[in-house]
Amino acid sequence: MDIARTFINIFCQVLSLAIIARAILSWVAPNPYNQPMRFLNEITEPILAPLRRIVPRLGMIDITPMIAVVILQLMAWLVIAAG
Repeated sequence: MDIARTFINIFCQVLSLAIIARAILSWVAPNPYNQPMRFLNEITEPILAPLRRIVPRLGMIDITPMIAVVILQLMAWLVIAAG
């Protein structure tokens, strides 16, 4: 069971870092067709898209990545605390 908890924790941490990287890179408007950006979009969009339907934008600011990271960190914490 410890392997499953460790895997979920690492998965949440890596996905959180990918979301943060995508948010930071969106500020410099990179080419969306280059391979690293396509990879980040493909792994983070399944998390961000459903949240975008729920969370309203604050003007031009999209707070969805921040909420997604908080949810992922909470999930990781709950998995570790349950052990």
